[in-house]
Amino acid sequence: MERIDVVSPIGIHDIALATGHYALNLGELAERRGVDPGKYTVGLGQTTQTVPATDEDIVTMAAAAAKQIVAEHDAGNIRTVLLATETGIDQSKAAAVYVQDLLGLPSSTRAVELKQACYGGTSALQFAAGLVHRDPDHQVLVLTSDIAKYDVDSAGEATQGAAAVAMLVSADPAVAVLEPGSGLYTANVQDFWRPNYRSTPMVDGKLSVSLYLEAAEQAWKDYEARGGRAIEDFAAFCYHQPFTRMAYKAHARLLEVHGIGADQERLDADLAHTTVYNRLIGNSYTASLYVGLMSLLDHAEDLSGRSVGLLSYGSGCVAEFFGLSMVPGYRQRLRTAANRAAIARREPISYERYRAIRDFELPVDGSSKVLEADSAGPFRLRAVTGHSRMYEARHLIQA
Repeated sequence: MERIDVVSPIGIHDIALATGHYALNLGELAERRGVDPGKYTVGLGQTTQTVPATDEDIVTMAAAAAKQIVAEHDAGNIRTVLLATETGIDQSKAAAVYVQDLLGLPSSTRAVELKQACYGGTSALQFAAGLVHRDPDHQVLVLTSDIAKYDVDSAGEATQGAAAVAMLVSADPAVAVLEPGSGLYTANVQDFWRPNYRSTPMVDGKLSVSLYLEAAEQAWKDYEARGGRAIEDFAAFCYHQPFTRMAYKAHARLLEVHGIGADQERLDADLAHTTVYNRLIGNSYTASLYVGLMSLLDHAEDLSGRSVGLLSYGSGCVAEFFGLSMVPGYRQRLRTAANRAAIARREPISYERYRAIRDFELPVDGSSKVLEADSAGPFRLRAVTGHSRMYEARHLIQA
C-alpha cells in the first residue's frame, strides 16, 4: 500500500511576554525637552517606555519570557532555540546559548541567533516552522528580545522601549496556525542601521517611514500574487510598531491600495487592540510585532477560527506579510493576567534616574564589574569579568 504522509498544521503552541524593570513617563521626557506632550502621546501614540535596569539585557528578558513556557512543557522536546535580536551582546557567541543554559535545556539543543533589524523574529518563526515540518516531534523555542536605545535628545528617544516575546512552535499548535504562503519584499537601503562601533543606531526617520509604507505595500502585493487571502478575510491586523501611530499609517496604506476608506473608525476597529501594550512599553524591535499580537489576543473578542494578518518590517530593509489562523480554544492558553502584571509592576522612574542608567557602561577593557541587584526578574546579569558576561538565576539562588 502506498504511504500517505499527513502534514499536521504548524504554528504557535504557547506564547509569553517579559519586559524590563523601570518605566519612564513620556510626559516627564516632554517636559525636560520643552515640547508639547501631545507630540509623543498623540503624534507617536506612546505614553510610557520600558527602561531596563543596569543588570538586565536581552538575555535576561528572553529567559524570563521563555521560563514561563518551559515550566509548562516537556523541555526534552525543545530541540532548537532561535533568538532574534538587533541588540546583540557578542559578535560571535549567540545570546541563545546563554538562554539555553539559564533555562536548563538539554545539551542536545541547537541554539542560534538571527539578525535583520526588527524583522528577525519573523524569520525565526518561519525557520522554526520548517524545522517542525521536517520532524513533527521537534519543538522550537523562538525568542525575540530587544532594547531600543537612541541618542539622548534625539527624535527617536521618545520611541525607546524594551521587551521579549517567547513562542513555542510545534505541530498541532494550541494558539495559532501559521497559514501557508507569505509576501516578501527586500531592498538594500540606508534608513536605519547600527555599525559595530556604535551603541546607538544611525536613523533617517523620514526615509524610514516612507520605506516602511512602501515595503508594506510591496509585501502585500507579493502575498496577493501568490494566492493569499483577500484583505476582507482578516479579522484583525498586526504591524511592527516602532511607535503605535506607524501601524495606523501602514494599515491606511494597505486599505487605500484596495480602495477602502481608511477612516478612523475602520482603523481603530482593525488595530486598536494591537496597540495597547506597545503604547506602554515602547519599541521593542524584533519583539514589537509579537507584543502587538499578544495585545490583540488579550483584548479582542474571541477570534477562534478567524485569521489575523501580520506585517513584519525590518529596516535596511526586509518585510513580510503572512497570516495566522487562531485555534479554537486558544484563549485558555493565554497569559493575559501575567502580561498585564509584567507591564503594571514596572517601577516608575524619574528623568534623573533614567539618565543615570543611560550613562552607565559595562567595562570594555577586560576589568571586572560586579553589578548591584537592581531588577526583580527571575534572571539577572551578575557581573562582567575578563570580557565575559556572568548571569544568574534567582530561583536557583533562593533554593
